[in-house]
Amino acid sequence: MMAYFVESFWGERNNGFDVLYHNMKHGHLSTKDLADFIRERATIEEAYSRSMTKLAKSASNYTQLGTFAPVWDVFKTSTEKLASCHLDLVRRLQELIKEVHKYGDEQIKTYKKTKEDVSGTLEAVQNVQSITQALQKSKENYNAKCVEQERLKKEGATQREVDKAAVKSKKATDTYKLYVEKYAAVKSVFEQKMTETAQKFQGIEETHLLHMKEIIESLSNTIKEIHLQIGEVHEDFINNMKNTTVESLIQKFAESKGTGKERPDLGRLLIHPQAELYALQLVLDIEGDTPSSSPLPVLPEEPVSFHSNTPFTGAIPPHLRDDNKIIALQACACL
Repeated sequence: MMAYFVESFWGERNNGFDVLYHNMKHGHLSTKDLADFIRERATIEEAYSRSMTKLAKSASNYTQLGTFAPVWDVFKTSTEKLASCHLDLVRRLQELIKEVHKYGDEQIKTYKKTKEDVSGTLEAVQNVQSITQALQKSKENYNAKCVEQERLKKEGATQREVDKAAVKSKKATDTYKLYVEKYAAVKSVFEQKMTETAQKFQGIEETHLLHMKEIIESLSNTIKEIHLQIGEVHEDFINNMKNTTVESLIQKFAESKGTGKERPDLGRLLIHPQAELYALQLVLDIEGDTPSSSPLPVLPEEPVSFHSNTPFTGAIPPHLRDDNKIIALQACACL
C-alpha cells in the first residue's frame, strides 16, 4: 500500500502529528459505535423473536372448527421456526459483540504502547514548532533592521545613526542565521521522526480497518446464514401448504369428526314373514295382476327376521302360483 500518511500530513503549522494521533484514538470510538450498532440490531431481533413466538401461540387460539382447522398447525410450526431463527441470530450477535469488546480492549493496549513509542516524535514536533516561530520572528526583525538601515542612508542621516543601524542590522542578521541553522537541524530530526511515525500510524489504521472489516464480514455472514435458514422455513411452509390439499383437509375432517361408516340397516327390523307376502300382494293388486277382492293372508303371532336365508314356505294363494311369481316371492323373502 502507498505511504499516504507520509505524503499528506506536513504543512506549515506542522499539525500532521496531532491529526494522526487523534485519528488513532478515534478508532476506538468507531469500535465502540460498531458494538452499539450490533447490540441494537440484536435487541430488534430479540423483540421480533418474542413477537413471533407470541404469534405462534395465538395460532392455537384461533377456531379449531371446520375443515380449515389443520392449517393453523402449519402456521404455528412455521412461525415457531421463524422465531427460533431470529433468536439464534440474537445469540450469535451477542457472541460477536463480545469479540468486538475484546478487540476494543486490545486497541487501548496498542494505543498506550504507541503513545510511548511516538513520544520522541511529539518532542520533535514541539521543537520544530517552537523554532519555526522563533525563526519567523527573527526573520521579521532582520528585515526590519535592514529596511531601517537603508532608509537612514537614503535620507542622509548622520554617520553615527547609520553606523548604529548597521550594528543592529548585523546583530539581527547573525540571530537570523543562527535560527536558520537551528531550524535546519530540528527540521531534519522532525522529518525523520514524522516519517517513521506517519508510517506507524498508517500501519495501525490498516490493521484497525482490516479488523473492522472482518467483524462486519462476520456480521454479514451470520445474517446471511440466518436468512438462509429463514428461507428454508418459508420453503417448508410452501411445501406443507402444497401437501395440505383440499382433499386431505376434507379427509382429515371426515376421519376425525365422522359419526360412523355403518348406514342404517332396515333388514334388522323384526316383522312377520307373511307381511312380505302381504306387501307383494298389494303391489300385484296395484299392477292389476290380481282381483282387489282377493283375501289377504293371515299373519302368524310370532315375529321373525325380515331378512331370512330360509326359503319362503308359507301357503301361496292360487293366483300367485305362477312359476315366475313364486320365484319372485321367494327372492323377496330372502332379501
